[in-house]
Amino acid sequence: MNDQQSYYETMYILRPDIAEDEVTNHIDKYNKLLKKFGGIILDSQMRGKRRLAYQIKKHREGIYVQLSHQGDGQHIFNIEKAMRLSEDVIRYMTVKQEGPLPAPRPSNKNTGQSENKDNLEAKDETDEKQEITNSENSTAKKDDSKIKENTSS
Repeated sequence: MNDQQSYYETMYILRPDIAEDEVTNHIDKYNKLLKKFGGIILDSQMRGKRRLAYQIKKHREGIYVQLSHQGDGQHIFNIEKAMRLSEDVIRYMTVKQEGPLPAPRPSNKNTGQSENKDNLEAKDETDEKQEITNSENSTAKKDDSKIKENTSS
């Protein structure tokens, strides 16, 4: 047997009309099968309901689930067979990865939002200064034209 552990990512699409608790049951079912057949689960995520690029079994949408795992490759046949036999799985695909997936970075949403606020405030101030300058220039042009009219008369 091959003792080398490789990294894999399996993406499968569930029917869009199944209930949320059934989706959770399917995710748990495939995670348990993967462990049973010798795989190690690295990450399992439900990506949500999305529109498909083309119709699959008369469905225009599907519930995407991403499963990252590690193993010797023998477990993939068994888990894909279980997906193939399930009526709720409309597509699946397993891809071999070069290495482990990078760990998710901590979210910097609050920092990004405060920076965006500062940038927007600075932009508003610049716009206001330009409006004031433009209005001063137009007033100066009107005054210049009145002076020219008076001198030519």
